[in-house]
Amino acid sequence: MPRELPRDGTAFYGTQTVEGPSWTQGELYQFRHMGSHSAKKFYVCPGCNQNIPPGVAHIVAWPRDTGRGADDRRHWHRHCWDRR
Repeated sequence: MPRELPRDGTAFYGTQTVEGPSWTQGELYQFRHMGSHSAKKFYVCPGCNQNIPPGVAHIVAWPRDTGRGADDRRHWHRHCWDRR
């Protein structure tokens, strides 16, 4: 019988665990790179409050242990995530 994959996105290849944004006081976050071919919608980056348009590679991140898993995913510009 096939095992069910986690619904929080951690089953995707390349998902990493790192310290989250400074306002989370060191909470661990899961993150992965979203390639330009997968970016199909507009997103608002929480690091700069600017749009990430379709077709732009970026980072998807969410709290590892708190919140609602995939419902808490946020899309970040790569440079904003690096400055978090």
